[in-house]
Amino acid sequence: MTALARPTDGRMIGGVCAALARRFGTSATTMRVIFLLSCLLPGPQFLAYIALWILLPSEDQARTAW
Repeated sequence: MTALARPTDGRMIGGVCAALARRFGTSATTMRVIFLLSCLLPGPQFLAYIALWILLPSEDQARTAW
């Protein structure tokens, strides 16, 4: 598994789904579909997405931190 950081390429909005897809070894499209399907369930999915967007470093920032 790779470090959890939002990639600079392959982003649609914030890169959260792309980061999670890289972390768990799936495609970004699969992760986006899973996120969209989870939005049909009750819960704070959009708030979790926004929180991850804020908390996850960008790939550029993660490289300079290490």
